[in-house]
Amino acid sequence: ISFTEALQYFQSAELSESRGKVRVPGRRGGLAALLRCLRGPPQLRPQLRGEQELALAMAQCALDDSERVHMRILQTIYQQLTRSRLGCPRYGAHWEELGFQGRTGTNPLPGDSPRPIPKIQLNLPWRNSVLSPLPQPLHGLQTQLHCPPSDLLQHLNNFPFCIMSVNITRIVIQALREERLSRECNRRQQVIGVLNDLYAAAFLQLFRLWKCQHGTIADAGFFLKELELSTKKKPRQLLKSLEAYVSR
Repeated sequence: ISFTEALQYFQSAELSESRGKVRVPGRRGGLAALLRCLRGPPQLRPQLRGEQELALAMAQCALDDSERVHMRILQTIYQQLTRSRLGCPRYGAHWEELGFQGRTGTNPLPGDSPRPIPKIQLNLPWRNSVLSPLPQPLHGLQTQLHCPPSDLLQHLNNFPFCIMSVNITRIVIQALREERLSRECNRRQQVIGVLNDLYAAAFLQLFRLWKCQHGTIADAGFFLKELELSTKKKPRQLLKSLEAYVSR
């Protein structure tokens, strides 16, 4: 499945339950509005609020084994990462190849992570979880915006691709929720496009950190904390680094 087709599915889906969980930042008035104007990021333009709400609703959408589009997204990511033309069983140890940590989900990555590493069972990928880890890597893999999967999975030392993807997605979504990305979204007049590029930019920085510093699982928490600071404080700088990478 292409990212465009997957996005069209979410745009037309009901998502009422997921939308009910969305906490969109409200408009501020009085002193709060003045302080924000002087010191904080700008508010998202009203015409982009609907796209912001869709992105946040997608992040709350539960993965459903009975939903064909959800399974197609999962299968496509597996095929892109493993270079396989064949699909794979929904459950099984083969998911370890994509970077899950531990078969029972009881072994989170060590280190001072900005958020707890999700306890995801290796043989039950994203079970009882949200769908948010799926659409952004789908976009990145199909547009080749982040580093080649062959490098990530074969040449780096024990690189846990999927666990890192889950955490980067959460960092990017949190930055959107906190309106850290409003300036860039307003400038580009889009929200989901900014999220996709920022995910790719954060992954590129992670790739460079992991490679240059010979990263291991023990470094994952430190790297994620650094990525969270960059994503929230300097998103434009991250995006410029991605643009330079793509232009080369």
